[in-house]
Amino acid sequence: MLSTNEVRARAAEFAREWKDAGYERGQAQTFYIEFFDIFGVKSRRVASFEEPVKRLGDKRGFIDLLWKGTLIAEHKSAGKDLSKAKQQALDYFPSLKEAELPRYLLVCDFQNFELYDLDERTEVKFALADLPRHVEAFNFILGRKKVVFKDQDPVNIRASELVGALHDALERTGYRGHDLERFLVRLVFCLFADDTGIFQPSDILLDFLENRTKEDGSDTGPLLNLLFEVLNTDKPDRQSNLDDDLAQFDYVNGRLFAERLRAPSFDGKMRSQLIEACRFKWDAISPAIFGALFQSVMEPAERRRKGAHYTTELNILKLIRPLFLDALRQEFETIKARRGTDRAARLRAFHDKLAGLTFFDPACGCGNFLIITYRELRRLEIELLKELHPAGQRELDVSALSRLDVNQFYGIEIEEFSALIAETAMWMMDHIMNNELSLAFGQNYARIPLKKAAHILHADALEADWAAFLPPEKCSYVFGNPPFSGAKTQDDAQRAQVRRIANLGGSGGTLDDVAAW
Repeated sequence: MLSTNEVRARAAEFAREWKDAGYERGQAQTFYIEFFDIFGVKSRRVASFEEPVKRLGDKRGFIDLLWKGTLIAEHKSAGKDLSKAKQQALDYFPSLKEAELPRYLLVCDFQNFELYDLDERTEVKFALADLPRHVEAFNFILGRKKVVFKDQDPVNIRASELVGALHDALERTGYRGHDLERFLVRLVFCLFADDTGIFQPSDILLDFLENRTKEDGSDTGPLLNLLFEVLNTDKPDRQSNLDDDLAQFDYVNGRLFAERLRAPSFDGKMRSQLIEACRFKWDAISPAIFGALFQSVMEPAERRRKGAHYTTELNILKLIRPLFLDALRQEFETIKARRGTDRAARLRAFHDKLAGLTFFDPACGCGNFLIITYRELRRLEIELLKELHPAGQRELDVSALSRLDVNQFYGIEIEEFSALIAETAMWMMDHIMNNELSLAFGQNYARIPLKKAAHILHADALEADWAAFLPPEKCSYVFGNPPFSGAKTQDDAQRAQVRRIANLGGSGGTLDDVAAW
């Protein structure tokens, strides 16, 4: 079975190939044959074309495509009224046997799709160009079930609740501290990997948890620890008799799974909580709020004491745009507008410049500033690559195109948990941007195993030697949002530290912590 990202890449290529199609006769069947091929499914194995059937009023008709019990499709030439096409398809239903009645109804005019779920009474409408963003609406072609949460909270809040429930359950059993924090970060990375194409095929973690762990949860912890060891071991170094369900997981590396942890003890309820979290659609999670998600499982008083905080994406953009992003984009637009013979050379030189930049947040927390900056730079790079290599050049090796990587980013963070989150969230954002690159060039690309990492130093930035961590001549930009920690909320050690750094002797007792920065 193809992964979600492979399907999206194929959908992007399909959209490019059919962007000019508009005439129904003679093209519709080819259109649907290639459409099913997006999902690696041969249409002739599941569906029939031009199925003869009676319509209402004893009229004879032909169903454009019928997958009995699953899908009926009515196709029209570009610009035709799709509401009439929908009614035409519905008119065929009285002539179908009960077992043949489809759940899904699709009408299309080459350039527009309307998909109706007749059981759930939902619909999705989109243009051909947007097919990669909506391709999961057709998961039924792959036999995948939709996971529907009735909870109307935003997706990130729901994810936080799922992780928080598991965190609290583990903590109540006495599994806490360093082991719990690292275990949760590993687990969320795996949940994310299972839905975004890092693990191949998709949902192998969910299948492993549902089918290989006991319902009472007694073996869940040890099996997860064994899985972590597998993810930390290159395939040539694995035992020859390794269980097949574990052997199919790729080597991840990246230091995330290197340390051995105590195996947590699960019960049946905790296993169910984990499986519920695994069913959640983690590909909708934004790594930019990954830190806030995990900080939400800490006690509010502990967050205040440690200065943990979350800077919104909007406020991060307010900082990085005028600091460097606007100037970089303007430079790119100027080069792109050139028509001289040196245009390609200037674009390559600009690419060199992007690849040579370094960014430093000395109070990085869970990495929000670094994550958003990386995302924006990768998006700029993708636009640049499109100028250097016109879309559709499938002969290109997409893995060799991107020159930006997470090791251009540096951060210092006093809390070990937050430092680990920052490093992991950067890998997650890297994978998301690799997916965007894949869509742009019609190929599937995952940077696994993880060979590079963001440089995140677990230390007190007010005591660490910044120059030893990142030499000034190699640092392009410094930014961030240090903890404010007002004077009245500081403990004695913080107050003494600020006085010493400010070199004010005994007169600096009312300085806020941020003054030390």
